[in-house]
Amino acid sequence: MSQRILVIGAGFAGMWSALAAARLLDQAARRDVEIVLVAPSPELHVRPRLYEKGPERMKAPLQAIFDAMGVRYLAGRVEHIDVAKQQVQVVGAAADAAAQTLHYDRLVLAAGSRLNCPPIPGLQQHAFNVDQIADAARLQAHLQGLGERAQSAARNTVVIAGAGFTGIETAAEMPARLRDVLGADAAVDVIMVERADALGPDLGEGPRPVITQALTELGVSWRLGSGVASVDADGVTLENGERIDAATVIWTAGARASALTAQIPGQHDAVGRLHVDRTLKAKGVDAVFATGDCAHAATDDDGNVAMMSCQHAMNLGRSAGHNAAADLIGGALIPYAQPKYVTCLDLGPWGAVYTEGWDRQVVLSGAEAKALKTRINTEWIYPPTGERAEILASADPLRIVVA
Repeated sequence: MSQRILVIGAGFAGMWSALAAARLLDQAARRDVEIVLVAPSPELHVRPRLYEKGPERMKAPLQAIFDAMGVRYLAGRVEHIDVAKQQVQVVGAAADAAAQTLHYDRLVLAAGSRLNCPPIPGLQQHAFNVDQIADAARLQAHLQGLGERAQSAARNTVVIAGAGFTGIETAAEMPARLRDVLGADAAVDVIMVERADALGPDLGEGPRPVITQALTELGVSWRLGSGVASVDADGVTLENGERIDAATVIWTAGARASALTAQIPGQHDAVGRLHVDRTLKAKGVDAVFATGDCAHAATDDDGNVAMMSCQHAMNLGRSAGHNAAADLIGGALIPYAQPKYVTCLDLGPWGAVYTEGWDRQVVLSGAEAKALKTRINTEWIYPPTGERAEILASADPLRIVVA
């Protein structure tokens, strides 16, 4: 009877986990181990790009890669994980599909994350977001529809809740996206709302002057020190009582790990990620590895922890897939390490800002950084192409990709 490595999720971490496991099994000439990947569709959704226009294009097919690498793709969603019995319950992608139970010998939890939507009155009913392709497409359709509305200040106003990475990138694109619909000379008002007392509170002081300059020149403004208290069809009310009339409210304030992480016993962090050891094995749980946005993983020996980003997810995936396979067949596990950290923040038509180090020292800004961001967004983060040998080589866990 063959053994099975089960990967949950086809995002950056899930895809690379499956390919890295296939690489090691290929090297070991093991034909008795099956790799199964479960996800709703055999596509990589390029979530770092969903703040841009045309979100339906931000995906890449994976079926051909899986077929070439001997990875069996199973359409569906995992609803329950039983770590004692080492099995999961999968509900099929079709509405009438029956649930099935799959046994695993090693599990790689790479189910990603979802936008955190707290119980703010009106948030679910009236706000938009760019978390998933369908969400971003809904926002795109809404923006297109603004052109059919009567001229008003509220029609031309967008409120973006959250001034973190996603909020800033969305805000920087929004003036141009609005003018595409309302006309090049339209007076648009893009306002960021942030509870913290600074833009990009998690980005630190390093890139803040560049971010401030870019947003100012793009015509974006902000309100700091007060979050959103409620959302309605006509705008938002802030916690300090200020009212902003706006036809468009976009929520970007934070993410949480997949709810499946709660089904794995052990310590979890504030956003639900499962604490893992340096090999990405869930602490105190047999046969389970967590990776990508599901893993609270140390990147180095200095106390830094992986971010919820494709930069970390790709390398976390390579390590988790390799180690799950190695653990199963008695090979050497390789400790995950990613000591170099960079950020490349898109600032719309203005350009971008590229930093290096956890203290985020600015290295490039403006057009130079934008050229780098474009390469990252359109080339480096997409699935590998080429011959089978090239794809296997790209899944080497020691091949650390920075951006």
